[in-house]
Amino acid sequence: MATRAKNIFFCAECGYESPKWLGQCPGCRAWNSFAEEPVQKKAPAGGFVSAGKRAVPQRLSEVTQTAQERIGSGIGEFDRVLGGGIVPGSLVLVGGDPGIGKSTLLLQMSSILSEAGHVVLYISGEESPQQIKLRADRLDKPSGKLLLLAETNLDAVEAVIEQQKPEIVIIDSIQTMFREDIQASPGSVSQVRETTGSLLRVAKGQGITIFIVGHVTKEGVVAGPRVLEHMVDTVLYFEGENAASYRILRAVKNRFGSTNEIGVFEMCQNGLAEILNPSEYLLEGRPENEPGSVVAAMMEGSRTMLVEVQALVCQTNFNMPRRTAAGMDYNRVNLLLAVLEKRLGIQLAFCDAYINVAGGMRISEPALDLAVVFAILSSYKNKAVPEHTIVFGEVGLTGEVRAVSMAAGRVAEAAKLGYAQCILPYANLEGMKKNRKEFGGISLVGVKNVRDLFGLLER
Repeated sequence: MATRAKNIFFCAECGYESPKWLGQCPGCRAWNSFAEEPVQKKAPAGGFVSAGKRAVPQRLSEVTQTAQERIGSGIGEFDRVLGGGIVPGSLVLVGGDPGIGKSTLLLQMSSILSEAGHVVLYISGEESPQQIKLRADRLDKPSGKLLLLAETNLDAVEAVIEQQKPEIVIIDSIQTMFREDIQASPGSVSQVRETTGSLLRVAKGQGITIFIVGHVTKEGVVAGPRVLEHMVDTVLYFEGENAASYRILRAVKNRFGSTNEIGVFEMCQNGLAEILNPSEYLLEGRPENEPGSVVAAMMEGSRTMLVEVQALVCQTNFNMPRRTAAGMDYNRVNLLLAVLEKRLGIQLAFCDAYINVAGGMRISEPALDLAVVFAILSSYKNKAVPEHTIVFGEVGLTGEVRAVSMAAGRVAEAAKLGYAQCILPYANLEGMKKNRKEFGGISLVGVKNVRDLFGLLER
């Protein structure tokens, strides 16, 4: 039977299909997300027939689990984010801004694995083998055993995979791949969805680990249907500022491990280098005895990181004071300023306030509140915070300082780096009195509200 082609509207968020344009998607309720694309569908030849015997349900207690050994990538920070290594037969999506280091990281990993004896196939739809070779030489990661293929036709890619039988496949990028039976341009909703579905069947059917590079939109999400993230096993995002040399690899979804782990890298001349002690790296160059500078203990997943919070409070020259927040939520800064005005009687309405998390980090954890408040008070009173002091805690609307999670890990990290004093919520202090010996000689100071914190600065 002859094939027929028609236009269908796809939702870019969830992949919902509709014969006509809709203002709001019935599936995910997103507005103005439909795009028209030509799609060619083949008529089914006698329907789909399942091979083998009919499937029957099985009790959970009867399911036998086979031990699946992970493959070490040779990059410790990468293995940490994956949950301990590469799981055979998994489909991993790696997203991030252009030039952030996605291809660099995967090329480094491919070179290490191929030198270790694993069969790795690097498929590029954007670069020729000569260009990949130049990049590998620049990164000082030449590997004569790495297989390269410059191809965008997925049918040809599947044929090469069937012939070479690789253990790991890199697709760079999914937006360049296309299937001939889909009459839509590469990178479109239908092409991205169908090509990812085909790669998923290859990964699960042949036990091959496939890494997919995905371009992101201006909103910071992977281009294409949102269903793409639901299809894969793991979603990794590369984060970082163009002006900063460090990069953070974060797991947004991981079926084989925790999403609470991050990997920290530094972009060097020879590629991405692991940062084993992010706290020391982020605090490098911090000013001493300067008002408005406070060190805060933050949790990124299960890893403790010390960051510097800076505040500059000065008299305004305008009718409406300026408020600027870099590295944290702008509305949260306004909330904390209002709490200080109400609970301490400080007239901040006549002052400009600039808050910055040094190093380009972006923190969303509420435990940053107490450090921001301390930095604002320090700059307002023009009094420096005592040296070798760290601060963490959440501040409520009534000015109370609330307990935060994993307080012991934060204090232990500060003690390891030589800090002498830790200002923390009083509720956390009560639970840590029995284990003070574990934190060395660090002094623990508990505060119940912002008035207690202000009193520490006035000493």
